[in-house]
Amino acid sequence: MRILLIGSGAREHALARALARDPQTERLVVAPGNPGTAQIATNLELDILDGAAVVAAAHQVEADLVVVGPEAPLVAGVADAVRAAGIACFGPGREAARLEGSKAFAKDVMAAAEVPTALAHVCTTLEQVADALDAFGPPYVVKDDGLAAGKGVVVTTDRAAALAHARTCLAKSRDDDDPTTAGPPAVVVEEFLDGPEISLFCLCDGRDVVPLDPAQDFKRLGDGDAGPNTGGMGAYSPLTWAPTGLTEEVLERVARPVVAEMARRGTPFVGLLYCGLALTSRGLRVIEFNVRFGDPETQVVLPRLASSLAQALHAAATGRLDLLGPLRWRDEAAVTVVVAAHGYPEQVRKGDVISGVEDADGLDSVHVLHAGTARGDGGTLVSAGGRVLSVVGTGPDLEAARAAAYSGVERIGLAGAQHRTDIARARRRTD
Repeated sequence: MRILLIGSGAREHALARALARDPQTERLVVAPGNPGTAQIATNLELDILDGAAVVAAAHQVEADLVVVGPEAPLVAGVADAVRAAGIACFGPGREAARLEGSKAFAKDVMAAAEVPTALAHVCTTLEQVADALDAFGPPYVVKDDGLAAGKGVVVTTDRAAALAHARTCLAKSRDDDDPTTAGPPAVVVEEFLDGPEISLFCLCDGRDVVPLDPAQDFKRLGDGDAGPNTGGMGAYSPLTWAPTGLTEEVLERVARPVVAEMARRGTPFVGLLYCGLALTSRGLRVIEFNVRFGDPETQVVLPRLASSLAQALHAAATGRLDLLGPLRWRDEAAVTVVVAAHGYPEQVRKGDVISGVEDADGLDSVHVLHAGTARGDGGTLVSAGGRVLSVVGTGPDLEAARAAAYSGVERIGLAGAQHRTDIARARRRTD
């Protein structure tokens, strides 16, 4: 099949790598893509928030399938435009994408579907936030209601810091014509969930659900889960310590009820339901939903997938997951370490020269995925975002995969670069 993949980050590079190696893929176009995807597919400049432009591009490349990677175009309704044009699309429509676009909406869906999650208050004033903080007590969990690129959450024992984050979120300007920011500013204040976190991706076709293997990511900037939240600094899979039957429990208590509830509301969920979970002392709880492949978890889940990714995504997009059959997995582990730019996650410095990518890529069991990169003068590779590269190592077990990933990181040269040194060293607690 001919596939148009929307996006430009390491998640999309990971998807492109898996799709490009898939015998089911005849042609792969990535829009807009990055210097890494340009090596394995055709890049196409495109405004990915413009549904009409995406439809035109899909017609241009005669796409049999459009795969929308990032959350912003999904929340903007790009998948609706593609499906209205009669083209199969992997990704939820605007209304279904509210599961990520609004944490308050996600809480409402979970309540209706009786999905276990943290107790929460949706607040639109600072006074409401203060009351909610006092009701739950520390550690305080304050989340921006809208999209925040994985950086809208503060977990702290400092009440003043929690209030300050809420104040910033509530002060955001909203544009009623922009579906990603429409509505009154709000924050969600939640009870703190103890226990390790797990990410589980579920392919959904509006009725059926097919799970991928779980992974665990590391959100905090520094070793030992120190520093601010980020979009993710690394991940690993499989989770050999996860309880037996965990995936089936998530399907029965979380994914299937949510998909059924969305269908009941007349907004079927077609695409990837990312279940962010905590294994608490009181049992399984949902932390959040995303409506697309997670970054950086995608980078470690897809290298382990032995089944055809193209076939699986097309089956979900066309309502045929019941014909797909169980997915097959390679008996190996994968670890990814994110190399971030100077200043990330705050004021990011761009334009620094990146070296050593080819050296790292040339190592056994290592590949490098581009995230925030660009071509500078003379074709030099330079940093162009906060998270610059994802270095992925694979191996027969977690230690071997971890060693491979860090051997790749050692080859990368980037002034002021940041990375964690403890990815996959121990299971991470909720942050």
